[in-house]
Amino acid sequence: MIARAEAAPAKINLTLRVLGRRPDGYHQIESLVAFARIADRVTLRPGPALTLSVTGPNAGSCGLLTDNLVLKAARLLADRLENIKLGQFTLTKRLPVAAGLGGGSSDAAAALRLLAKLNNLPLGDRNLMDAAKATGADVPVCLDPRARLMRGIGDILSSPIQIASLPAVLVNPGVMVATASVFESLRAAPYSPQPAVSLHPLLAQQDSGTGSPGMLTQEHRLALVTALAAERNDLEAPALKLAPEIADVLGELRKLATCRLARMSGSGATCFGLFDSRRTALAAARTLSAAHPSWWIKATMLADSLT
Repeated sequence: MIARAEAAPAKINLTLRVLGRRPDGYHQIESLVAFARIADRVTLRPGPALTLSVTGPNAGSCGLLTDNLVLKAARLLADRLENIKLGQFTLTKRLPVAAGLGGGSSDAAAALRLLAKLNNLPLGDRNLMDAAKATGADVPVCLDPRARLMRGIGDILSSPIQIASLPAVLVNPGVMVATASVFESLRAAPYSPQPAVSLHPLLAQQDSGTGSPGMLTQEHRLALVTALAAERNDLEAPALKLAPEIADVLGELRKLATCRLARMSGSGATCFGLFDSRRTALAAARTLSAAHPSWWIKATMLADSLT
């Protein structure tokens, strides 16, 4: 049978508030998530056995195949559905590993989308979402990769939010940061229920389902960047203690006159810079690459969706 492929795009936490540590050990968060047009690639060739091979420039950093989230997600879905069709997965790993980009989660979500197509399951199938939640906290938001507000432990998702296309530069200094270590360093207080974070009116309108369709204007895009600048990533400070190189990345981005906002994504160490245009983002990426040839640097677009 013919193999099918899915992109597994990088997940960017434009904002990330940690509201506290829950009794179960997980952390309650609120995060505005977008997806970049740079991605891993997951391919599925139908067959009798479930297997995985990994290739690509960052394949060597993926660890043991048996621990890969692609296989974990596939097995969890198979546990929920009898006579499910499986096959041979190939993961082309282009995104850096343990980098705050949700790469493994996005890979797992892409695998679930491929299995859904192979088995004629709608994307909203409950078994699919249950398998995503059981695989990892970031997998549900990656299952249908569109900009959203993510709450709870990643299991409460808003309707898709229009952010238009935000030109960006992603920068990783070549440092792997373990998410668990960052949360441990944060030492968050116990979580107690509190009012939801006030959103910028544009986002609040969309999150309530009353937003109008269509691309955002440049005026709205600038307003969005202004609103994002008033927010934060609560994991940035503890991540800096573990990987001081992150401060170097943020400093280099903020020195660029065309960079409107620089912030760490997720638990790091990847940081993003937002720019007014693709042209200025590309120029910034070239400047940074010349000064830091060992860093992973990509100009991209943060978009509403993959389509």
